[in-house]
Amino acid sequence: MDHSSHADYVISTIESAAVGTRLTASWRRSLMKHGLHPGHGRGPRRFSGREIAERRERLGAFRDLASPKLDQLFQMVGNTGCSVLMTDRDGIILDQRSKDGDAGTFQAWGLWTGCDWSEAAEGTNGIGTCLAEERQVTIHRDEHFLSRNTAMSCMDAPIFGPDGRLIAALDVSSCRADQTEAYARLIAGVVAQTARQIETDAFRAAFAGARILSPQEERPEGALLLAVDQDDLVIGATRAARRAFGLGPGAFDPRPASDILGRDTTASALERAERAALRRAIARTGGNVSAAARELGIGRATLYRRMKRLGIGET
Repeated sequence: MDHSSHADYVISTIESAAVGTRLTASWRRSLMKHGLHPGHGRGPRRFSGREIAERRERLGAFRDLASPKLDQLFQMVGNTGCSVLMTDRDGIILDQRSKDGDAGTFQAWGLWTGCDWSEAAEGTNGIGTCLAEERQVTIHRDEHFLSRNTAMSCMDAPIFGPDGRLIAALDVSSCRADQTEAYARLIAGVVAQTARQIETDAFRAAFAGARILSPQEERPEGALLLAVDQDDLVIGATRAARRAFGLGPGAFDPRPASDILGRDTTASALERAERAALRRAIARTGGNVSAAARELGIGRATLYRRMKRLGIGET
C-alpha cells in the first residue's frame, strides 16, 4: 500500500468505524485529539543535547540499572535488523542500540536518541501507543498512523517504577521488509519479559534494606512484590502488587503485611512475632535461657513466663 492509499484507508476507517478496535481508537486519537494527518511527511522532532541530558538525569540510577538488560536484549535481536530503544515516560528516546549496518536506516526514520515518539507527535506507533495505553503493544507496518512509518515494525512494553507509576517504554523496532507478524509476536514476548526484569531490579534496588515478599505467582503485567521492613510493615509494592491488593500508585502509608495478605488477626500476628523473637534468642544462645533473657533485656523469670504462655519448651 503506497502512502496516499494508506492515508485514505486510515481516515476512511476512522470515519466508518462505529465501534472500533484498540488500533482504531488510537488512530482516532491521533486524528481528532492530536490533530495529525496520516499523510504528514515531516520526520520526528529531535531534542537538543542539553534537553536529552536533563531527561537522562531525571531518570537517575534507573538508566544505569536498565542498561545491562538493554545490552542483553540487543544481543538477542541485533543481528535480525532490529534496534533496541528505551524512552522516558514522554516518549523521548534516551538509549538506543543498533548494528552499524542498520544505523543509517534507523537515523533516517528518526528512531534515534533524542527523538520524540509520543502518540501526540507521531500518532499510532509502538512507543507512543504503549505509553498512552500503559500496556504492551505491537504496531506492525501499516498499523502505524503515519504513512511514512509503515515500513517499520515496533514491539513495545511499558516499564513502571518502584512507586507504581509509568517511568519508561522499552522498544524493539525492525527495519527488515521480511519481518513477519509471527516473528514480531515472538520478539514482543522477549521485550515484555525484559521490561518486567528491569522493573524487578529497580524495585529491589529502591528497597535494598527491606525484605522482599512475592505472595503470588507472577502475572502477565509483572511480578507481585512487596517490600517489608523490620516491623513487618509493607513500605513498597510493584505495580502488579498494587493492582492486586488495591494500593494504588504513588506513596502510601506503611501498613501491616498481615492486613494486606489477610493471613493473621492483629493479636495472632503479635503473638507469632513475639514467639519468633523468643525462639531466635534461645537458638542464638544454644538453649541457654539465662543468656537469652539477657540478650532480650528481660529477667529470666519473665522469659520463662512468656515461654509458658506461648507454648515454648526449654528444649
